Amino acid sequence: MAEIGREAATEIDTAWLAAHPLPHHGEGTDKNNRGRVLVVGGSRRVPGGLLLTGEAAYRAGAGKVQLATVESCAVGIGLAVPEAGVIGLGETREGEIDAGSVERLIDPAASCDVLVIGPAMVDPDRAAALLDAMAKLLPQAGCVVLDAAAIGAGRDRAERLRELGPRLVFTANDGELSALLGRDPGAIEADPEGAARDAAERHGAVALLKRSDTLIAGPDGALLRYPGGGSGLATGGSGDVLAGIIAALIARGLDPLVGSAWGVWLHGEAGRRLARDCGPIGFMARDLAPKIPALMRQAS
Repeated sequence: MAEIGREAATEIDTAWLAAHPLPHHGEGTDKNNRGRVLVVGGSRRVPGGLLLTGEAAYRAGAGKVQLATVESCAVGIGLAVPEAGVIGLGETREGEIDAGSVERLIDPAASCDVLVIGPAMVDPDRAAALLDAMAKLLPQAGCVVLDAAAIGAGRDRAERLRELGPRLVFTANDGELSALLGRDPGAIEADPEGAARDAAERHGAVALLKRSDTLIAGPDGALLRYPGGGSGLATGGSGDVLAGIIAALIARGLDPLVGSAWGVWLHGEAGRRLARDCGPIGFMARDLAPKIPALMRQAS
């Protein structure tokens, strides 16, 4: 039942997609006009997660992607994704990004259309320190996407993040949203629509709640729903892929709410196709991104 005074969620279906088309890049478009994405994350424990985000951003049409991660993993990531620029950052003894090295991101952050923070970071405290260190860089980016461990750090930084307004996107699962809102996970389960809307309204942002039925809430009270891409998407790295798709679509020119909704739809439909072709479970997150270009072509 919809809350009093709040409209029910709008389903992301073919009619909605047709009413909110993808950007068109005609002949003569160069890579800068296709959007520039900077992803900051990764760790020595999960070095490959950033690869998933970077490839997904390219598959969703971004023109330029830069990946900033711990120094010990930077060369390997650069070899694995030769299309991307790679920035090596200082690292802690535990293999997380050292927040003291963010000065290396000043110029890249100023020139990107979308800044993604958090994919494949493991330690929430290190993610919080990184977010604090990058505070002066956030307004320089066209849009900021907080993912994974960086989401919970937003709880104590709501006032600062609110300054970004609708240029901020959270890509949260139940646990991450409970950390952001400071609520018991059971409260998220009991009222997922209310939780997504509260996160969006509190931060003036776009808030995703990734679950079997994914919700996308806007700061103006709008709520969209995607009915899910199947249980096969519940696998390690799936969220890293989604963050990259969303970042690319926003970098290409979509409004953050619309770009997030398209990203959720593409990610979910990729999961459905893999479930049809391979089986309901057993495919890997790395299998999702190659499906994206064809899905975009067919949906346009």
